[in-house]
Amino acid sequence: MELLTIGAFAQAAGLTPKALRLYDQIGLLPPAAVDPESGYRLYDPEQLPLARLVAQLRRIGMPLAKIRTVCGLEPAAAAEAITAYWQQVTADTAARARLATFLVNHLSEGGTTVSQANPTLAVRYAAGCDTGTVRDSNEDAAYASERLLAVADGMRGPGGAAASTAAIDALKAIELADVPATDLLTLLAGAVTAADRTVRALATEDHQPVTTLTALLRSGSQLALVHIGDTRAYLLRGGELSLLTQDHTWVQTQVDQGKLDREQAAAHPRRAVLLRALGGRQQVEADLALRTALPDDRYLLCSDGLSAVVGRAALQSALSAATAPEHTVQQLIGLAQAEGAPDNVACVIADIVAV
Repeated sequence: MELLTIGAFAQAAGLTPKALRLYDQIGLLPPAAVDPESGYRLYDPEQLPLARLVAQLRRIGMPLAKIRTVCGLEPAAAAEAITAYWQQVTADTAARARLATFLVNHLSEGGTTVSQANPTLAVRYAAGCDTGTVRDSNEDAAYASERLLAVADGMRGPGGAAASTAAIDALKAIELADVPATDLLTLLAGAVTAADRTVRALATEDHQPVTTLTALLRSGSQLALVHIGDTRAYLLRGGELSLLTQDHTWVQTQVDQGKLDREQAAAHPRRAVLLRALGGRQQVEADLALRTALPDDRYLLCSDGLSAVVGRAALQSALSAATAPEHTVQQLIGLAQAEGAPDNVACVIADIVAV
């Protein structure tokens, strides 16, 4: 079969000669032959499918290093790699979109800069975990500090405890990062990706552990929220209790679609089936949001070992009491125990105070 000149091959592949010369230099798409006298690159028509794939992957923004890997895979594996890449692009784009919305709202209100720190605010916090009255092991994890609040609930079974711990450890790595408030979401998104890789690496031949994660990362008065799974974040402000997260569960989708009411969902046998989790089969997609903390705010982060058995009214009553975070944590665990505590319980309390 007659070889094609670089110009003819580029036109047929949807590439440019300049791109083909670059792909030759990096070993991604070398020519079939080079004319010994002119030095012209010549290509085999059978190279067109690969060249067209490269062109299409470049159009979706895939880096050349990733393209090299994808092009070396079998079609089915390549399709999985492209799917995973695009899911990550989608998650990153969503995080940037939320940040853009925050900036637009801030500037529309007359602001010109975003405060990096608010020295008049401080956080008083406490964290606690309890195995419960039924389970013989604890797969929940909780952590609280001046900058980071987090809870994670590992799936029961081998590696569950390690998964929840690894998820929070990935956030601890960025806890002290000195970044503007506008960079908090980007920082969190990167940490979640790292956590997902770490949890996936815990897999054995027989089991892939997964974990939920809900966390707040603080910079001054700004709180960046990340959420995956059915752990929850609540805010008590002005006596009103608000749920800041939405459960990533099968029953929640049925509630959203009007197929189940909340009472049915609470008793449904599939209420614990997660649609999103770190270490799951699909690339992780986290919910990200940026919030402004106010003095006297009280935040609760908890696993479903608390939220699934203690009603909202009881939660609000306990959170509204003027007690220290340490006491409130123990009170909430006690409420779960009074309801039988069939699951592990993890919770974090954080009070925003003016100093």
